[in-house]
Amino acid sequence: MIMRAVVLGASALLLSGSAAIAQQAAPPVVAPAAPADAPIPAELFGRLPFMEAPQLSPDGTRAAARLAVNGTQRLAIIPLDDSSKMVQINQGEIDLNSWTWVNDSWLVARIGTNTPVEGDTWYVRRAISISADGKKMQVLGKQDAAQGADDILWIARDGSPHVLLAMQTSIYSDRPGFWPEVRDFDVSTGKGKRVLAPSTDVMDWYADSTGTVRLGIAYVDSTRTSKMLYRDRNDQTFRTVDKVRGPGASLGNVPAMFLPEPGKAIAYDDAGGFNALYNLDLASLKTGEKLFGVPGYDIDNLITGDGGTRLIGIHYTDTRARTHWFDPALADIQAKIDQAVGTRRAQIKSWSRDFKVLIVLVDSPDNPGTYYIFRQDEGVMHVFASVNEGLGRKAYGPVSSIRYKARDGLEIEAILTRPKGGTGKNLPLIVMPHGGPFARDDESWDWWAQFLASRGYAVIQPNYRGSSGYGTAFSEKGNGQWGLAMQDDLIDAIKWAAKEGIADPRRVCIVGGSYGGYAALRAAQRDHGTYRCAISYAGVSDMAAILRHDGSFLNGGRSKDYWRSQSTDLKGASPINFATDFSIPVLVMHGKVDARVPVKQSREMVEKLKAAGKTYRYIEQPLGDHHFSREADRIQFLKEMEAFLKEYNPA
Repeated sequence: MIMRAVVLGASALLLSGSAAIAQQAAPPVVAPAAPADAPIPAELFGRLPFMEAPQLSPDGTRAAARLAVNGTQRLAIIPLDDSSKMVQINQGEIDLNSWTWVNDSWLVARIGTNTPVEGDTWYVRRAISISADGKKMQVLGKQDAAQGADDILWIARDGSPHVLLAMQTSIYSDRPGFWPEVRDFDVSTGKGKRVLAPSTDVMDWYADSTGTVRLGIAYVDSTRTSKMLYRDRNDQTFRTVDKVRGPGASLGNVPAMFLPEPGKAIAYDDAGGFNALYNLDLASLKTGEKLFGVPGYDIDNLITGDGGTRLIGIHYTDTRARTHWFDPALADIQAKIDQAVGTRRAQIKSWSRDFKVLIVLVDSPDNPGTYYIFRQDEGVMHVFASVNEGLGRKAYGPVSSIRYKARDGLEIEAILTRPKGGTGKNLPLIVMPHGGPFARDDESWDWWAQFLASRGYAVIQPNYRGSSGYGTAFSEKGNGQWGLAMQDDLIDAIKWAAKEGIADPRRVCIVGGSYGGYAALRAAQRDHGTYRCAISYAGVSDMAAILRHDGSFLNGGRSKDYWRSQSTDLKGASPINFATDFSIPVLVMHGKVDARVPVKQSREMVEKLKAAGKTYRYIEQPLGDHHFSREADRIQFLKEMEAFLKEYNPA
């Protein structure tokens, strides 16, 4: 049965044209007038980034980027000369997840939205093609697509308008179309043809630079079995080359990039304890020469050129995000730009096919930054767009990386932001654990931390055990430690800050979102005498309930395994079960349309707090999601946080 009721059409996206990129039209909220010595208004810190992820067309004449206009985000296609108008695509309530150029005339974007399906709400994904002049837009596979139809496997790099798209055609798991087939689409016409039939249990396909689908990953949730299927050419059948079984088992040495040489690839491997890049022999699936690694840190992702046939660079993060260029031309450009910007940081974000035109972001941890257009023939960088024009280009709170020892001797890295000016000593402190928890903070612009620093607080962001980026052993130390050792790592950060004279240990609050929101709730319930207040945004309060929630979706068994690995006692680690133990005031905020952490995690938590007679404030944002994609929600959060801290932990 073909699922035709899951409709997500191009008609939901509205096109408009404008003559130039004008940031002056972007901010929807005007900050109130204030005395010269007044704090910077929350409206400025809460602005959505005016521009995000700009991508140059192959010929370097246009850029596609996410822009913030009137407090919401939209895709824009921006000419770099005066030959045409800027095209804006108003996505409405649809998420714009990614976009990339196919050729000089077409780009393809991945979109998604929550949609009613047979009495339930599903997140439906689509791929759309958009002409560079904005005159044509179409959903690929619109008539046949089921829930997931946005997995772009390959893009032709010969100038032809072709992509390979893996897509489901049925929502029913007992039908062949539930497993994605692969189609070759002409994005200029929207017409496609099947090039690979579905294969039972295979949800993920991977193609090489020629458009040959080479690899598939099969998974059976009932037995927790994963298989890697491989072939060299289109005329071959797939064969199983690796198989693992059991909770938590994972396939090893999955190719990250197929090389033009027969039987050769590149893969990530943590053989040395840290994720690094290696050559891979596809016949034996054994790694060879180590191509790149960073002592003490994992690498992030590789960068390819020449249509995916050549490794040109790699992204990694130590104390901050960096790029190592293998391509000598890009390495030379990076070195010259680095020299030109001095203490600021330059990141090459996009480039034309001939590397003659580049988009460069120049920023720093204390400033959101500015995008520039750099033309090699000129040797000059031209301002393209400021990320936050309201904050300008001046420096705000100084940011640094520090390391401290947890009570069991584990060394932990943290990011410290202090108010600009002053002695930087004996400050009120905000502990701000990141979400994830398999994620990390680094020395980059953080609008929460900088807003708090502008109000006189020091902010410490510990990359507690279980965080990503610090090697396999460090991440595994978080297993079973939700609300336990991971919580202790936060308290030990306070002790370090107090010992260094930075923080007054009597004036500490905790603020966090998602997992960080959980940590804030847990601190209010567990860590008596440590904090004066707690603020949770979209926090988990009931681990057993979220296990049931996540377990109700596809591959729910694997999701349940994950939650059980986070705590050996889900009930005992859940703040919702101990409302009477809460010892400090809590501010709880949550977006009603949060698709990651259900809003009832906060609703039910505050009901328990109310019944227990505890001090709390609850705010539900009617259009809020998990990621603060609306400017109004960002500003409201900052203002509510400021008022709450002023009452319970004034700076």
